[in-house]
Amino acid sequence: MYRYDEFDAKFVAERVAQFRGQVARRLSGALTEDEFKPLRLMNGLYLQLHAYMLRIAVPYGTLNAKQMRMLAHIARKYDKGYGHFTTRQNIQFNWPKLVDVPDILADLATVEMHAIQTSGNCIRNVTADHFAGAAADEIEDPRPLAEIVRQWSSLHPEFVFLPRKFKIAVSGSAHDRAALKFHDMAVEIVKNAAGETGYRVLVGGGMGRTPYVGYVVGEFVAKEDILAFLESVMRVYNQSGRRDNKYKARVKILANALGPEEMHRQVMREFEEIKQAGTLQVPKEELDRIDAYFAPPKFEALSDETPKGDADFKNWVKTNTHPHRAPGYAIATISLKPIGGVPGDATDAQMDALADLMDRFGIDEIRVSHEQNLVLPHVRKKDLPAIHKRLAALDLATPNAGLITDIIACPGLDYCDLANARSIPIAQDLSRKFADLARQHDIGELKIKISGCINACGHHHAGHIGILGVDKKGVEFYQLQLGGSGAEDASIGDIMGPGFGEHEIADAVERVVDLYLKERKGGERFLDTYRRIGMEPFKNVAYREQLYAAHTG
Repeated sequence: MYRYDEFDAKFVAERVAQFRGQVARRLSGALTEDEFKPLRLMNGLYLQLHAYMLRIAVPYGTLNAKQMRMLAHIARKYDKGYGHFTTRQNIQFNWPKLVDVPDILADLATVEMHAIQTSGNCIRNVTADHFAGAAADEIEDPRPLAEIVRQWSSLHPEFVFLPRKFKIAVSGSAHDRAALKFHDMAVEIVKNAAGETGYRVLVGGGMGRTPYVGYVVGEFVAKEDILAFLESVMRVYNQSGRRDNKYKARVKILANALGPEEMHRQVMREFEEIKQAGTLQVPKEELDRIDAYFAPPKFEALSDETPKGDADFKNWVKTNTHPHRAPGYAIATISLKPIGGVPGDATDAQMDALADLMDRFGIDEIRVSHEQNLVLPHVRKKDLPAIHKRLAALDLATPNAGLITDIIACPGLDYCDLANARSIPIAQDLSRKFADLARQHDIGELKIKISGCINACGHHHAGHIGILGVDKKGVEFYQLQLGGSGAEDASIGDIMGPGFGEHEIADAVERVVDLYLKERKGGERFLDTYRRIGMEPFKNVAYREQLYAAHTG
């Protein structure tokens, strides 16, 4: 993984010192909260429902053991003993005291971490496929590109004050594990007919109150031209994006208004101008230099056979391990979704123990996934039984990756002042309802995603079953959406109808799932069955109890 150079270290240290002074002025009353707000947001500090929240950047979701231990230290010393991993591959601490935040940032700087560009109208933390550099189906590791984009975008003077926040994702596989089509801009590594490697660039995706699936604006961009092309897209957005209405200021609104042809024309106009200037061409030696930071570990010549074990181990291997590019190795997903638990949360003790596990088994890095889990990318298959045993002792071996209890949920009204409804209790209810593992295996791949408000931090638009919390005269209700996908077959879920009460939603989801099991053909996933038979049958069963009550009443 990338290591700070002298500029990085100096810059982060200076930012910590600067923010320490700003916090002191706020605490003394020299700055009002309104004056302090833009300053704290530039350092990842939000003021939420009950307390401040600090969002820490994890570029392309990659952490080493030293960094994981630092996160454990922060959770233990400055928070309430846990952190929350997010759908942006970051981590949030929900209870820091304002007076302690400069010390937290100073501690983070000692392990090459910070909270810059995790908030505000700027280019946010760049995300990537959490299997990057390990996946058997990968064309090329996308993380060197993510690092190049991170360096290019960090405090870029032209894009510090964009119309709205801007999110970029990268992937090196045709199988989309990074939700590319729901990002403001995304880059997929591809090969052309001549076998050359380049980049496909997408623009205009997003969720929130106006969801869109992004479209291709650059079919094949040469490696040395990628920054020039990305800058061209950013210029079109910065010049033409709306600033009069924050709800219409995202690039998805502009891209949809212009359409693919006109957006491509405007981007190419900027691209040719930048190319002529020759200022943003990435030299091959620089590409090679950054590539070297992401060189894979030296893989041993190992047997490709997975060791035998008990039923718990076999179930975990079945769902939580994935094919690796090197024989004798596996990718292991650490579920942060224990039955009845809070999706994405990890305690300080768990984070410390994971760092110890990495050291013990020679695993250089751990990944944060946008699905709010952790991933060990390079695990020797012979070590899987011992790793599973250790994870089980930590309550981190739930064998549910990709199954119905592997639920994405935002913090919701338990923490967030933007939320209309709670997300966490609904996720917990659903997790318990579908706890039986044999039933989960029978259901198969089914992604439930829950948001506590229309801002869609829980990605409900892209859930096979999406749940949106809404407020009706001070009462929490939950709207069902069906048929969404955040993968390469990206789609926006269809709204079913009126919302369900907090004590009704889990039963409604169960009726929907039971109908799927009845109607599916062959090996159909839930998503396949929904796309084949449509909304009406699911709607009829979901509202069955309400219709019965109305009829009998």
